[in-house]
Amino acid sequence: MRRSRIAGFLASLLLATGTALAGAATAQASETAVSGDYVALGDSYSSGVGAGGYIASSGDCKRSTKAFPQLWAAANAPSAFHFTACAGARTGDVLAGQLGPLGSATGLVSLSVGGNDAGFGDVMTTCVLQSDSSCLSRINTARAYVDSTLPGQLDKVYTAIRDRAPNARVVVLGYPRFYQLGTSCLGLSETKRKAINDASDHLNTAIAKRVANHGFTFGDVRPSFAGHEICSGSSWLHSVNWLNIGESYHPTAAGQSGGYLPAFDRAA
Repeated sequence: MRRSRIAGFLASLLLATGTALAGAATAQASETAVSGDYVALGDSYSSGVGAGGYIASSGDCKRSTKAFPQLWAAANAPSAFHFTACAGARTGDVLAGQLGPLGSATGLVSLSVGGNDAGFGDVMTTCVLQSDSSCLSRINTARAYVDSTLPGQLDKVYTAIRDRAPNARVVVLGYPRFYQLGTSCLGLSETKRKAINDASDHLNTAIAKRVANHGFTFGDVRPSFAGHEICSGSSWLHSVNWLNIGESYHPTAAGQSGGYLPAFDRAA
């Protein structure tokens, strides 16, 4: 009995010590995550197109108060927050016009880019308006670009970020799958939906590979969006919006807060 009590006491002591150490580590990780400036770069998925609440001064860049960078900055209070992501941005646009705030004081960078380079808008237009065969052909052209040209463009962006912000943790966010398959849903055929999802996966795989090669962190948003794709009945993505075509196939406010923000939180 005495030996059993001692063993129980030691087990409790070890558990308490482990919990305290884990708590300290979590606190330290959180403190590290918010130290320094936070700079949010990228395309419309980072600027918040589709979420509403656009900042008037951002003009056509359509930076939203409901975009995940704004939400994260409000919750974590970094030393400074710079929001340069812009709707329609390609890799060249990031290089030419978004890197200004980066510096040695930058502690965290978020980025989403590559979809516009691959012709995402034209892919979706073709798939919405034309036949299955035309849609698949356009997707194959985009996939070929992702394989042949996009990696080099991403390398230029990632290298420039590291050169300008040598101390920063860099998180590159991917893109969601757009459709829940196997459901009864008006709009595109199942063939088109599956091809679009596969193309998104292909793009994410290419981005994640380049991210890893540069020692950055890939934020995969697909798990967060699972069950909230178009045709799910609880979509966090706009389908075709004929009244505001630019918001089509972009995350809603719920997609930013429930999809992108958790993925960024996990990675940051």
